[in-house]
Amino acid sequence: MGQMIEFASNGSKGTGYLAEPDAEIGRGVPLIVIQEWWGLNDHIKDVADRFAGEGFLALAPDLYHGTVTTEPDEAGKAAMALDLGNAANDLGGAVNELITRSGSSKVGVVGFCMGGGLALTLACRRPDAIVACVPYYGAFPWPNSQPDYSTNRAAVQGHYAENDDWAGPAAVAALEEVLRPLGHGVEMHVYQNAEHAFFNDTRPEVYNRHYAVAAFHQTCAFLKRHQAQG
Repeated sequence: MGQMIEFASNGSKGTGYLAEPDAEIGRGVPLIVIQEWWGLNDHIKDVADRFAGEGFLALAPDLYHGTVTTEPDEAGKAAMALDLGNAANDLGGAVNELITRSGSSKVGVVGFCMGGGLALTLACRRPDAIVACVPYYGAFPWPNSQPDYSTNRAAVQGHYAENDDWAGPAAVAALEEVLRPLGHGVEMHVYQNAEHAFFNDTRPEVYNRHYAVAAFHQTCAFLKRHQAQG
């Protein structure tokens, strides 16, 4: 359904996987999809395709620029080596690309694990465009990487797992305490007995189909509602 594209990225070029909705739906609701620490792999491309099937114009930037791994140690090293400045440029460029392609300045973002942390970061960096942010078990593996939440203007819907050493219930409560006073809307879902990465159906040891399906439907409804309102 999708294809790799290039887009402008702060004087350079970024690449990403673009999944478009059926022609009769129109240009689609613009949505950034941010990878896990494994890279822009087939799973994330499939997730973008699923969103396109729900009427979204989904763009998943390739933040590792071609590198994909299945080994946890390599993924961890790749995440820690990620240049957050370059990643921010790529994400910002992807936002601009979607605005141009969709004709809408109201962009949503969804991210998974490392990508969930970057989704929150993008919402704070681009309050001019990001109106809805959905982190799935969002983690910040980088020292001193917390975003400046005071700049956030997006409604946030979080999906987290009870059994998660990266972003467990205590981290969710702390995040909600920061976001709620901003007044832009926040709802957090913590799934009982779920594991980190419960949405990833390529990892049967942690995947929970019931929770994944429910979270996906809630995500689509949340994004469309807030992007329609802006």
